[in-house]
Amino acid sequence: MLKINGSQMPTPSEYKWGEMDLSKAERNARGTLIKEIIATKRKLEMAWKYLPNDELQRLLQALSNNFFDVEFIDPHDNRTRTGTFYAGDRSVGALDYINGVPRWVDIKCNIIER
Repeated sequence: MLKINGSQMPTPSEYKWGEMDLSKAERNARGTLIKEIIATKRKLEMAWKYLPNDELQRLLQALSNNFFDVEFIDPHDNRTRTGTFYAGDRSVGALDYINGVPRWVDIKCNIIER
């Protein structure tokens, strides 16, 4: 469902797709709004209920680059699309420790098209 820089990532338990129009807008002398759409960008909000340490590290390392290529499912045209993205906010919760190893839960992140 999701690849970052060609590597398959764990399938998220939540996947929210968003589309944002970047625009320049101003009003003319008559007060009419003039709006120019500069670009349309995608935003993916994802969450995982639980990830083992190795998968969590792989995901966080993939998101640590300034920009990265993402292959994702785009519901706009129901096909796989590739774009350059950057990571927004990321959060991870620790459930407990077993033999000194934390179990990670409620992993969340969003990525935004460049």
